[in-house]
Amino acid sequence: MEFEDIVTAFGAAVEAGDGTALGALFTEDGVYHDIFYGAFEGRAAIKDMLEGIFHRDAKDFRWEFLDPASNGTVGYAHWLFSYTSTTPHTDGQRVVFDGVGLFFMEDGLIARYEDVSNSVVPLKKMNVPQPVIDRQVDKWQGWLEARPGYGSHAKG
Repeated sequence: MEFEDIVTAFGAAVEAGDGTALGALFTEDGVYHDIFYGAFEGRAAIKDMLEGIFHRDAKDFRWEFLDPASNGTVGYAHWLFSYTSTTPHTDGQRVVFDGVGLFFMEDGLIARYEDVSNSVVPLKKMNVPQPVIDRQVDKWQGWLEARPGYGSHAKG
């Protein structure tokens, strides 16, 4: 499957809430690292994340990948992602995110997927309470600090 077909199938599976289809795009031990919920390893965990968490907290998903590019090992695609929130503090709010998907490929399948997005703006627009935003920002900071090379950049 070509990389462009993979990202198209990825978005379609999320929109449809089809965790089996999404998981099938990953290696057996593939990891989906979601910007809000963290890492989910393996096809069963990815299926459960999509069906049990994503589609619990939102509905009416739309995920459009733009300008996908890959060298066969790493792929990138700019994306627009939107949904209607069903969480208690934002129920009914429509939200739009933009970002980049990082796809680490292995034998034509996704070995690891990561989101990169400025997600504070949409959270604020949804009127998410500030303490919830602060907890999310602290989590993102922890993930950043855990990245290889972070220490040398932090020292200046």
